Amino acid sequence: MRRRNGQATIEFALTFGALILPLTLGIIFTSQLLWVWHSVVEFTRIGAQYASTHCASGGGENVAAYMRQRVPVNVDQDQFAQGAATITVEYYQRNADTGQMEPFACDGAECSTECVPDAVTVRVTGYEFRRVLSNLGIPPVPLPDFRATLPMESAGCSPDSTVCAQ
Repeated sequence: MRRRNGQATIEFALTFGALILPLTLGIIFTSQLLWVWHSVVEFTRIGAQYASTHCASGGGENVAAYMRQRVPVNVDQDQFAQGAATITVEYYQRNADTGQMEPFACDGAECSTECVPDAVTVRVTGYEFRRVLSNLGIPPVPLPDFRATLPMESAGCSPDSTVCAQ
């Protein structure tokens, strides 16, 4: 009878290298991707909620600045700080004749009760999931644009004032 001392070790090494390790890394990659996806979706919603309750000034720079200061903790957080992922804020008004939403325009004083849009859309574009892939030399995964649209609530205006809060 022949002795087979190393056969089980070799079989385990082959199984681990061919099945268990790639499956484990795939699960970790997918989990991180879903975590980041959820973080950016929620981040976009929070930005839209902020925009709907604050002044529509300067093309939404106040909203973008607010969002950049409050990027959720995730593995690619630096993309927002360095500008690779862009935050866009667009305000809309309803056309009285057609009922369609159009880009907001106002001739009155900015950040006043005269100039309150009807809706706001916040977009996060250009975001790429890079964390695990860059270490392996694989190109990043571009994620779709994230968008949240909400009706304007108060725009930071109180009913008894003519100026809205920033």
